[in-house]
Amino acid sequence: MVITREVRAEVVGSLLRPQFLVDARRQLESGEIDAARFKELEDRAVDEAVALQTGAGIDVITDGEQRRYAFFGHLVDAMAGFDKLGGWAIPFRDEKGEELLFRRPVVVEKLRPLRNMAAEEFTYLRSAHAGLPAKVTMISAQQAAAYYDPEKSRGAYPTRDTYLADIVDLSRREVDELVRLGCTYIQIDAPQYAALLDPELREGYRQRGSDPERLIDTCIEMDNAIIEGHPGVTFAMHICRGNNQSKFYAAGDYEPIARIFERTRFNRFLLEYDDERSGGFAPLARVPEDRVVVLGLVTSKKPGLEPEEELKRRIQEASRYVPLERLALSPQCGFASTMEGNRLSLDEERRKLELVGRVARAVWGPV
Repeated sequence: MVITREVRAEVVGSLLRPQFLVDARRQLESGEIDAARFKELEDRAVDEAVALQTGAGIDVITDGEQRRYAFFGHLVDAMAGFDKLGGWAIPFRDEKGEELLFRRPVVVEKLRPLRNMAAEEFTYLRSAHAGLPAKVTMISAQQAAAYYDPEKSRGAYPTRDTYLADIVDLSRREVDELVRLGCTYIQIDAPQYAALLDPELREGYRQRGSDPERLIDTCIEMDNAIIEGHPGVTFAMHICRGNNQSKFYAAGDYEPIARIFERTRFNRFLLEYDDERSGGFAPLARVPEDRVVVLGLVTSKKPGLEPEEELKRRIQEASRYVPLERLALSPQCGFASTMEGNRLSLDEERRKLELVGRVARAVWGPV
């Protein structure tokens, strides 16, 4: 059954990694523990992530991406052909001006699957989800496009398009496998769309010879090619403006990319709306009448709790553009897009999720 309006409270994907898992990954890389022991500790971390979400009143759960070193790790670790840290560095910043550089992966050999990307994650989650709907996260083809470098990648793929053709085929194959295993909710993470809504970053594309408008159209085609033809499965798209250790890389209103609401085949849109960087709700008027918008009003970047009445007021404001029955609530992004995680504690994360669950019940009633 397609998950639509009955899910009012959800997470975007990643949750903070417990210290025992961070330590275990380091021990695995140094050879202090073997893969089997590491897998036991991953399972324990997933169990704790499930318990956290169910206790907080979340309606559809993830495994917290506990098995990934970053939100895109399901792709990079499942394929031979990537250099994990060989891509160009992009700057993330915060309101104080503090900056960090994050090195992306880069494709250097023709991609060859080593294992399934997310099937193991779902198979375990399916047995541990306590009767709640479960979802799996994957990255969009446009996000994967950022891992192509014209110089470093040319030996593997002569053009970005030939690389992306493989990405679409491999992603589509993974979706098919997840559906075969019984997965009914798949979320596609597409933070690179932020580069196409940020005026400064859009201008950078133009200066490098790329038309942002044509790129949006191409991305829509790729996303649709990955998800189409799976009746009975909910597909969601998540868009944010960067999330790394409580920092971001983009800002801007959704209007420049609003046609993705109209032309993609996603059932749900999980959208960042926690501060002024996200602009207003007016672009939501472009969302078709059979789609759901999940408002990311609760920040995952800062520990302070948003006032409940303020969240309710903003939900009502958004309902001017999308009826209340087609709205839901979530944090604005994951809590740990990378292993390091955002700058808040596990207890602060728990209170954030409880806030999401509590406000969702107050606004929409029990599921």
